[in-house]
Amino acid sequence: MNNIEQNLHDVRNRITLAAQKCGRAPEEITLLAVSKTKPVNAIAEAIANGQREFGENYVQEGVEKIQHFNNRNDLVWHFIGPLQSNKSRLVAENFDWCHTVDRLKIAQRLSEQRPEHKQPLNILIQINISGEESKSGISLDELTELAAKIHALPHLTLRGLMAIPAPENHIEGQITVFRQMEQAFIELKKQYPQVDTLSMGMTADMEAAITSGSTLLRIGTAIFGARQYRA
Repeated sequence: MNNIEQNLHDVRNRITLAAQKCGRAPEEITLLAVSKTKPVNAIAEAIANGQREFGENYVQEGVEKIQHFNNRNDLVWHFIGPLQSNKSRLVAENFDWCHTVDRLKIAQRLSEQRPEHKQPLNILIQINISGEESKSGISLDELTELAAKIHALPHLTLRGLMAIPAPENHIEGQITVFRQMEQAFIELKKQYPQVDTLSMGMTADMEAAITSGSTLLRIGTAIFGARQYRA
C-alpha cells in the first residue's frame, strides 16, 4: 500500500473501532478528507482509494481543485474555512457545503448567489464552543435565532452544526466539550427535520467526537500527512 491508501485504511479502522466501542454504526459517520494545501495528485490518490468527500479552507485553491475534477459528478466539496463576504460568490457557485456560517449577512449572500440550476447549498452553523476570541462562530445562546433565519432562506438547506474546540489533551476533556455540541444538535434536529450533520472531530480527537455523536469528521493530517504551506 502507498501512504494515502494505507492512511485511509487506518483512519477508517479507527472510525469503525471507535463507533463499535460506543454502540454506533460506522456507516453513520462521514469521513471528510481535508485536502487544503495538498496537490491534486494527492486528491486523485484518495479518490482512487474510495474517498469522495473533500474539505477545503481556502476559497481560490478549492475552486481550482473543483474545476480540475469537474469531469466527475461523484465528488462532494465542502468549504470549511473562514468565509469573507467578498469570497461568498465563489463558494455559492462552486461548493456543495459551507461549514462556517456564523453571520446572517454571509448566509443571505450565499443564498442570493447560489445558481438556480444547482441544488440548495448545504449549510452548517459554526459554534464557538470553547468561547475563544481568536475563533469564528456564534455562542449556543445565539443559535435559535440564526438557525430560524437561515432556514427561511430559499437557496440554502440548514443541515446542522460545526465546531472546532480548543485543543484538549485528555479524551475526557474532549468529550465534555463535544457533549455540549451533541445536545445542541439534538435540540436543533427536533425543530428542523432535515438537520442531520454534526461536523466535529479531527485527527487528534476523532474518537471523542464519535463517542459524542459526530456524524462528520474533518481529517487531514492522518490521511495526507503534515500540511504543506506555500512559501
